[in-house]
Amino acid sequence: MEELDAEPPLMVVPGADPTARQLCFAWGPAEVLVCETLFGRRGAGEGGPSSSRVFVVRKDQDIYIQTLRKLFNESHGIFIGLQRSEEELAGKSRRAQLVQVSKNYRSVIRACMEDMHQAAVSTRDPALHSQYSTQVSILSAMELIWNLCEILFVEAAAAGPLLLRLLDWVRLHVCDVDNMVREVLSSENPSKHELFWNAVDVFVLQGRMDEARHLLAKEASANPTSVNMYKILDDLMKKMPVPSLGNTQTLTEMELKWQHWHEECQRYLQDGTFASNSHMESICKILLGDEDAILEKKELMTTWYQFLVTRLLYSHPTVKPMELRFYAQSSMDLFLGGESSPEPLDTILMAAFEFEMHQVIKECSIALSNWWFVAHLTDLLDHCKLLQSHNLYFGSNMREFLLLEYASGLFSHHSLWQLGVDYFDHCPEYGRVYLELHIERIPLNTEQKALKVLRICEQRQMHEQVRSICKIMAMKALRNNRLGSALSWSIRAKDAAFATLISDRFLKDYCERGCFSDLDLIDNLGPSMLLSDRLTFLGKYREFHRLYGEKRFSEAAKLLLMLMTAHIAPCSFWMTLLTDALPLLEQKEVIFSAEQTYELMRCLEDLTAGKSDKQKFQDDDVETMKVEMLRLALARNLARVIVKEGTLEGS
Repeated sequence: MEELDAEPPLMVVPGADPTARQLCFAWGPAEVLVCETLFGRRGAGEGGPSSSRVFVVRKDQDIYIQTLRKLFNESHGIFIGLQRSEEELAGKSRRAQLVQVSKNYRSVIRACMEDMHQAAVSTRDPALHSQYSTQVSILSAMELIWNLCEILFVEAAAAGPLLLRLLDWVRLHVCDVDNMVREVLSSENPSKHELFWNAVDVFVLQGRMDEARHLLAKEASANPTSVNMYKILDDLMKKMPVPSLGNTQTLTEMELKWQHWHEECQRYLQDGTFASNSHMESICKILLGDEDAILEKKELMTTWYQFLVTRLLYSHPTVKPMELRFYAQSSMDLFLGGESSPEPLDTILMAAFEFEMHQVIKECSIALSNWWFVAHLTDLLDHCKLLQSHNLYFGSNMREFLLLEYASGLFSHHSLWQLGVDYFDHCPEYGRVYLELHIERIPLNTEQKALKVLRICEQRQMHEQVRSICKIMAMKALRNNRLGSALSWSIRAKDAAFATLISDRFLKDYCERGCFSDLDLIDNLGPSMLLSDRLTFLGKYREFHRLYGEKRFSEAAKLLLMLMTAHIAPCSFWMTLLTDALPLLEQKEVIFSAEQTYELMRCLEDLTAGKSDKQKFQDDDVETMKVEMLRLALARNLARVIVKEGTLEGS
């Protein structure tokens, strides 16, 4: 088993005091149930039942944050689309498709971040404001990491375009300059504003030359003495060679142009062209890639990775991907200067610059509060064929392991569990096993939810889970005395024993009320009535009542007799059947033949003979009267039949 990198942090459950009372706990798939016992640490008997408390400790709290629902729901659609995409696409087409998928994920993160920011601004609750602000910071860091991984791993930008992508990456995530520029330009005299040169410097540091030149034009128009210096600096900034995506020039040509331009900047600096203006001289030094000059603007960059990109822009614009690790490490060391230690975000970004994908995933798993990020990023990298060689020690690969963890967290939510089903479906090794275990734990609060879960199980041929769900729902319906629903669920579960139990309840209910409930269900049992003998009897007995109601007495009589002679009817119900025969025996027209009448007599005698003397003594007068009436009716019917049959024979 793999060693832990560090001891897990201690979790304090608010309100629980393990020093005062012993605690017990039970593990769940995504939660831990912690409860106080009656045993005190200082001796038994402290406290009482009324003071015991139960705590639910959730592993993944983020899924309960309402504003993150968009992240989970919309990313689910992107994930499913990626699994179903055309795998046959190869080369540039496939890469472009994967880059677009990555951008879709990032757009969902950004949309969720904007919603969270809006929620933080609009709330008046300080606790909620703090929670939303923290989530905004986390989402911002997630997008920053994802964007860098997209550039380095998914798009795999080559030397030249790589720098352009990194510039866009920094500009997207460092937005302070825009607020600063608005403040400067809204003033009466922009060039005299205290933040004017800071704004120019930030534009230069981010490689936004057109905006920097536009601001410098304000200085030239307001200060005629600096016009010549401005024109020279403006020309240098204008001529600065930068790789472009659509440019067909080779890297060698780009490096030659950049070298000539670099020498021109060096010449103007050495000639003292900008000596009279320290701000312009500082900008010229930045253009030359002077690390000291760039580090002087440290406060304007705020992060070491912005310093890295600025440094590459002005000293090594054709940097190759595998050279990034050296520049990244030295840039972080120079920028932090030993004053502070790297934050978790710094460690993750450094791992990305070093092309250590597994380290990126590992550090993100530790630093982030849920599995969403690592699960989806790993899945995307797996589709890029970048994680094929990495299997975990217990058999599953990293992609599947993280997807299983993420989907397991979704199953602890009352509605997001439906998304988790699809994630399990796309885990070929353990997905089905996890789904079977988790789907049995879904609380079936309503029949609609049960049908939804049942449909999912039936689509995946999960027969054991189908039976389990149907049994649970049948039992719930039976407890609420909803016999029709209970019978329907037991038939669906193909549970003969339970169907027999419910059929008995139907028959008991009929004996007490004199009529059947849920006639539509019983009338349309069809082949389902063969599930159990008692259910068959229930269906046939209901058919007898229907025939009797339609005045088809002869057919009703045959069916009634068959139920008794074939021993389909339970013995305890024979008296009811014989009582049902009374109206047929009293009809003007003879219904039962002599043979049928003898059979009825035999059934009556079997019923009464089967009772002991004690039982007979305990029978009330009503039962005794029923037996006498039946004997009389059977005797009269037999006499009528004999007369009728003798008359027919004589004629």
